Amino acid sequence: MAFVEPVTLQGRGLRLEPLALRHEAGLAQAAADGKLWRLRVTSVPAPGEERAYIEQALAMREAGHRLAFAVIDEASGRVVGSTSYHDILPAVRRVEIGWTWYAQGVQRTHVNTTAKLLMMGHAFDALQCQVVGWRTDNFNFASQRAIERLGALRDGVIRGHALRRDGTIRDTVMYSMRAGEWPEARAQLLYRLERHAAGPQAGSP
Repeated sequence: MAFVEPVTLQGRGLRLEPLALRHEAGLAQAAADGKLWRLRVTSVPAPGEERAYIEQALAMREAGHRLAFAVIDEASGRVVGSTSYHDILPAVRRVEIGWTWYAQGVQRTHVNTTAKLLMMGHAFDALQCQVVGWRTDNFNFASQRAIERLGALRDGVIRGHALRRDGTIRDTVMYSMRAGEWPEARAQLLYRLERHAAGPQAGSP
């Protein structure tokens, strides 16, 4: 049995199900909301590239390196984005969370916080991970703020680490959370989600 097996995660109106070819049209619609492929610091598939994006994710899953999810709004059944476990290291019980993007219409809502709560909960509670990590482009400041709001700590920067989609070379900012830090992070995320559910006057995650 693989360390990270395909699984569907559900909660608070979201469903994360293993990414499959049946999600191709939904991914295309989500990416078109904001023309997200134009962002040089993300991995959003451009028009016509959705099938290749899914096939790459499936190949990485087969190799044991990645489990990609389609993020689905349960009320409408609409795909609103994608996220993944990746850089899976069974020997040290570590996974990273990334390849994350959402349709513009659900950004700055509860969606990212809810999805991460589900994924972190599965990683720490079900998989018994010792560490969950994140990485992002040094110029993706929105992503860095979002990761920090989850309670992750910044480990450092790997310089000249990867290519961006436009061919330039990026520095990568690394973050992590240890198992002992998860209970407090979970409590804080749940608190923020409850405030969001209580109404605009309480703020949003």
